[in-house]
Amino acid sequence: MRELLLGPVAEALGVVLYVVVAGAMAVVGVLAEQAGIDNLGAGQTTLGLWEVAVGALLIYGALNVAYHIVLPRLRGAEPTA
Repeated sequence: MRELLLGPVAEALGVVLYVVVAGAMAVVGVLAEQAGIDNLGAGQTTLGLWEVAVGALLIYGALNVAYHIVLPRLRGAEPTA
């Protein structure tokens, strides 16, 4: 009986954790992109390009987590990772 209650709760907490991870990665990625664009505008090319690249990677990672882990779990399917 106990496992019938704890199974869905654990699954829901796992989905919430992945949503938080994807959201945090997306927010940090957008902030890195903005900082990179600001630095490129200020003439700091190396730092600006580095921040733009890191921001793009974080946004890409957030989209992958959301698409390959969160959405399948919300639909009730297994993750495709």
